[in-house]
Amino acid sequence: MNDVREVEVVVIGAGQAGLAAAYHLRRTGFEPERDFVVLDHAPGPGGAWRFRWPSLTYGKVHGMHALPGMELTGADPARPSSEVITEYFDAYERTFGLRVRRPVEVTAVREGTGGRLLVETSGGTWSTRALINATGTWDRPFWPRYPGQETFRGRQLHTAGYPGPEAFAGLRVIVVGGGASGTQHLLEIAPYAAATTWVTRRPPVFREGPFDEDAGRAAVALVEDRVRQGLPPRSVVSVTGLPLNDAVRQGLADGVLDRLPMFDRITPEGVEWDDGRRVAADVILWATGFRPALDHLAPLRLREPGGGIRMDGTRVAADPRIHLVGYGPSASTIGANRAGRAAVRDIRRLLTREAGEPAAA
Repeated sequence: MNDVREVEVVVIGAGQAGLAAAYHLRRTGFEPERDFVVLDHAPGPGGAWRFRWPSLTYGKVHGMHALPGMELTGADPARPSSEVITEYFDAYERTFGLRVRRPVEVTAVREGTGGRLLVETSGGTWSTRALINATGTWDRPFWPRYPGQETFRGRQLHTAGYPGPEAFAGLRVIVVGGGASGTQHLLEIAPYAAATTWVTRRPPVFREGPFDEDAGRAAVALVEDRVRQGLPPRSVVSVTGLPLNDAVRQGLADGVLDRLPMFDRITPEGVEWDDGRRVAADVILWATGFRPALDHLAPLRLREPGGGIRMDGTRVAADPRIHLVGYGPSASTIGANRAGRAAVRDIRRLLTREAGEPAAA
């Protein structure tokens, strides 16, 4: 145990939520490396953004909210978002001296001694009084299972591995999933593909008009209610609907966004339904979303019978030392900022109480 390093707070993940939390830790008096450490498994800055497909330009990104204390200005909307946001995060880390350690893979978080947590990683073990988990979802793409899936002779891939529309030139493509990624993929692929088919479990709901602050709060409240009950979070878009912009209107008019109900099985040549309908395909693209990347927390047994983790704000209800930011209702760029600030405020209260000091204002 001599190589265990002690800090007050460990932050896991250096995406939007992790960097926001690190900023607020530093701003309230915690020193990087001395009082807290930020661990990130990626080879460089950018969080999940660095892995986005090249055709997702910055101009197509909806609702990218600036990190606290530093605006993103002058970005070329035609540049890939992976480049723009990676450079922004890189500059942010350097400006505020956050000293992110990478690449560091967190393998497990366990109960330690003296009320501390042990964070086991590829770069050693940290002992900490509090944990801010900001691992997001990108590393856990969700692949549904359907009968016959293993017999398909074409290619299957997930949004996480989407290479851009040119890769589908001349191919028959089935896109599965009713979220924003599914519609974006279809609209991009259609001009290149021989044919596209859109399949979703539920009819898509398109949202007319502006998505104002009241609507945003109502949507977040619905997601928040689930995590408060210990249920797995749903995505915010599942309760907000899809924005009906000019590109989507054109896709509807052209028939690209004509949707079919979910197929019943996959065949070697494509998919089919129980009513006898069949669609031949060369590619099945699963735009079926992601799940929270929380496997490293399994030793702490935080999950409820409902499958989720019961939350009180950003704090895990069963363990006040642990905060999940970018989880459930804070899984958006503005939500991650607010969650990072709230988690740090709560952790300061916890640590000052443990030390027997007066709580900070």
